[in-house]
Amino acid sequence: MLKVENIALVLDGKPILHDLNLHIREAEIHSILGANGTGKSTLASLIMGLSGYRPTAGRILFQGEDITELPAWERARRGITLAWQEPARFEGLTVAEYLELARRHGRNGDLGPSECLRKVGLAPEKYLRRAVDATLSGGERRRVELASVLAMMPKLAILDEPDSGIDPLAIENIVDVIRTLARNGGAVLLITHHEHVAAVADRASSLCGGTILKTGDPAAIARFYRNHCLECLHVNEPRAEEVAGA
Repeated sequence: MLKVENIALVLDGKPILHDLNLHIREAEIHSILGANGTGKSTLASLIMGLSGYRPTAGRILFQGEDITELPAWERARRGITLAWQEPARFEGLTVAEYLELARRHGRNGDLGPSECLRKVGLAPEKYLRRAVDATLSGGERRRVELASVLAMMPKLAILDEPDSGIDPLAIENIVDVIRTLARNGGAVLLITHHEHVAAVADRASSLCGGTILKTGDPAAIARFYRNHCLECLHVNEPRAEEVAGA
């Protein structure tokens, strides 16, 4: 589904990502574990093609097509979407309208706005007529945005979990949504620093110092994360002996 090959990224003269390789399979849930400041959100922005995020080296392939130079809207047309880190606000647009737009511009999923809201733990009767604006809390907007991803049923959903503020009670809803996307043939790239969220994945990768250190079984990657990344400054390139001895 997705191949990120030998990617490097320099922003404002500072190396952010280097020698990064990542492969996501069809209908796979793949988690990226990494502490704050390791380049997780930068990787998400680069895959989505957001303004200012063009690789200094390497390439990105999506379903065999080189999308490295494509703008975000072209990647969205091909079935890639990015959610979570800072949900958008839309003055004058209701939650029901927002979710219906997502459904129409996606893969024509079977889930309507009400069912999508229930999946993320929001009561439709309380939220369908609400505006997608500042009257919703940050947590509510994150849930509504996750519901929009579910309505869209993208080919690849990049879920970039915020560094703080996630409601522990929402974990079960998040896992349900991720599994629903995968059951419907979509791949999910889950970017997180919470091991219990990453555990839902089929495979996981550890990101530190701007590169992928290891990829494999989620439990094994979680152990590596606990034993190495939580004690690391996440600034310098990891030493070869740390990776080899994990």
